[in-house]
Amino acid sequence: MTSRSQLELELKIPVRWGGAREGSGRKPAPRPRVWHRARIEFPESHPGLVTIRVRKDVPSLRTVFFVRELERSLREMLKRKEFRVTQYSIQHDHVHLLVEAADTSALSRGMKAVCARLARAVNRVFGRSGSVLDGRYHHRPLRTPREVRNALAYVLLNARKHASELAPAFPGIDPASSGKWFEGWAEPHEPASDRPAVARAQTWLLRAGWRRHGLIRTDEVPGGTRRRAGALGLRPHEMP
Repeated sequence: MTSRSQLELELKIPVRWGGAREGSGRKPAPRPRVWHRARIEFPESHPGLVTIRVRKDVPSLRTVFFVRELERSLREMLKRKEFRVTQYSIQHDHVHLLVEAADTSALSRGMKAVCARLARAVNRVFGRSGSVLDGRYHHRPLRTPREVRNALAYVLLNARKHASELAPAFPGIDPASSGKWFEGWAEPHEPASDRPAVARAQTWLLRAGWRRHGLIRTDEVPGGTRRRAGALGLRPHEMP
């Protein structure tokens, strides 16, 4: 065997990873557990819409006991000056919030506190332990009166958005939301007797700007029409 043939046999083809090839890369999931987005600067004048999801093994959050426990936890946060939860609604596997913060750092600190309190409330109420949240929270700044008006309707009437044709009709204000303390309903309603669990809005957009586009009716359906208004998907024994 010549020296040339010996050299050719001794050389090994290097193993290469990555690169474009069929079937490569992470497979898509039904919903990513973490939203990979660059941090968005959060100006003090803009409120934000936040969504927090819980794991699939967590029972439905729409129970009287959990709603009351979360309200108690949110009341303990009212003393914060640089971060405020101004509205919320609780769905079966997620929670929507409208928040205000002095800046991006205040938002981060405030949301860490909210997520920790929510997780502890879940484990206390349902007698469980371990992880509660399904990935990180999702946040979107609201920059115009129209965006804020839409976000208010989306949060306070979100249960109508998720309602099915088979669910019982539930007129009026969702009891698993901060709607009982909301002062922007188009229809008159009896004021809540208990102390608010949400802070008063400080930004112009959340305090007054959104009203340029009209007060919110309790029979609206976010992303739909009033004809679809009706069911909340609540079982009678879960909420009054």
